[in-house]
Amino acid sequence: MPTIDVVNMQGKATGTMELSDTVFGIEPNVPAMHLVVRSYLAAQRQGTQSTLTRSMVRGGGRKMYRQKGTGRARHHGSRAPQFRTGGVAFAPQPRDYVVKVPRKVRRLAMKSALSAKFAAGALVVVDEFKLKEAKTKEMVQVLKNLGCEKRTLLVTQAPDESIRRASGNLQKVKNSYCNTINVYDILNADKLIFTKEAIGSIQEVYAQ
Repeated sequence: MPTIDVVNMQGKATGTMELSDTVFGIEPNVPAMHLVVRSYLAAQRQGTQSTLTRSMVRGGGRKMYRQKGTGRARHHGSRAPQFRTGGVAFAPQPRDYVVKVPRKVRRLAMKSALSAKFAAGALVVVDEFKLKEAKTKEMVQVLKNLGCEKRTLLVTQAPDESIRRASGNLQKVKNSYCNTINVYDILNADKLIFTKEAIGSIQEVYAQ
């Protein structure tokens, strides 16, 4: 079984932890991760865009001018796309962008993402993450101690108001919980910080 060092908030090792082979030690499946990321990004789209086609524009039913003898192009009504008051050609309409992903593929993608980050040495496990004060300066110092000064995903067991407030102004830090973590956030982060409690819960769910 793969093992990882457990550190405190000062970045000093306090012990080791065994990780599950089926969660952190598999060969990453790139197509599964790609499909899940596509599904996640598609779900962010509202799909409410709507413009009028020529059949939806009001008015313009009467022929603009006679067919022959004017020297001008032949037109019927003013609802055609080439006119300022006309409709839109190939007008976008409300639609659903959902990309369906089977449950087994979602689980495979999650385990693949975690395994890829572990293999890249981008995983940090802390024994606990407790801030004395909910201040940005303190959060910055802790991240510096852990060597996580780039894009970082901080995963805790449950919501923590002090962590949320301390990291609210840090654009490169995102908070998540063991039941809301997703493949896109994992792959988008340069470093992952898990509390020991959170990583235990994730293994309990995905090791089965």
